[in-house]
Amino acid sequence: MNRRYAIAAAAFAALLLAVTAAKILHVPVSYVPWAAPSARAVEQRGPLWDGEKATIDIFERVSPSVVQVAAKSAASPLMGEESQAGGGASGTGFVWDRDGHLVTNNHVVANGGEIAVRFASGEVAQVDLVGTAPNYDLAVLRIRSVRQLPAPIALGSSSDLKVGQSAFAIGNPFGLDQSMTSGIISALKRRLPTHGGREIANVIQTDAAINPGNSGGPLLDSAGRLIGVTTAIISPSGSNAGIGFAVPVDVVNRIVPELIRNGRVPTPGIGIVAAGEDVSTRLAVEGVIVVRTAPGSPAERAGIRGVNFSTGAVGDIITAVEGKPVRRLADLTDALEQAGAGKTVRLTVKRGSDTRDVNVSIVDIDRS
Repeated sequence: MNRRYAIAAAAFAALLLAVTAAKILHVPVSYVPWAAPSARAVEQRGPLWDGEKATIDIFERVSPSVVQVAAKSAASPLMGEESQAGGGASGTGFVWDRDGHLVTNNHVVANGGEIAVRFASGEVAQVDLVGTAPNYDLAVLRIRSVRQLPAPIALGSSSDLKVGQSAFAIGNPFGLDQSMTSGIISALKRRLPTHGGREIANVIQTDAAINPGNSGGPLLDSAGRLIGVTTAIISPSGSNAGIGFAVPVDVVNRIVPELIRNGRVPTPGIGIVAAGEDVSTRLAVEGVIVVRTAPGSPAERAGIRGVNFSTGAVGDIITAVEGKPVRRLADLTDALEQAGAGKTVRLTVKRGSDTRDVNVSIVDIDRS
């Protein structure tokens, strides 16, 4: 046995010595045991998971209908990043209907100037601004030239969404077109201030990654239906921090047809100036404190009274609309928007220890 080991060891030593000598003498060695002779074979993968298939299907169906939107100002190039220093902006939009209308965020196109869109195919088209709704951060564009448009994104509903269900966003973060991210619906009924000075109610919060450039893009459910329009993020760094917001599709489906018809959306109101929520909190008041009423406004005609600045006494407090509780200003404005300008609503108003109902007309305060 020992003799066999000795022979094997001697053979290995001889082989090692021969290879070493060949390297020193630059003699080619035709075979080295530890060298790979060729590229490794590719192993066949198994079938995709059902979840992967569903996500791929959503992207392949919806992404052709998503566009990059670029607004040009006098000092900036046409295609750039969102909120450029020169005044230009770039965001996302999507096909709304077969008549060439596209939806995006108002803040993407708010600076005016020439606007263009780039489709998934790479084709660039000039568009006209049809209308804007700053109070909802929505805008509608229309393609100038007739072309074969991708299909409009299927519409879903935001009224029956549940926290925890899947959410998908497609957009152009940092100018990188056709990017898809996924996550869940993190919260519902958020309130979001807009550039119009009001708040959007029932806003969707998601942790699907949303970054600058995603603004105006679609937020989708697991069936690939539109459930919101991505509009903002909360982030100290300006990049995704897991808190993104989307205008709910039920609001979008109410506002966009109005923009297509008239180019603007009425701002329903009753002509009051309301105290901030911090004031209501300090006074332990649940409802909307009326600071003053506009002269000749529906609120003044209905006998609603504001703060008495001589005595400092709190005026009327609106606590309900059509019997539905009002706890903050967003509840009131949302109820007025649901009813619409030209309608009359029943307000429950508290003054001191007395509570009464009054009927108040809703007007378009932008034109009153």
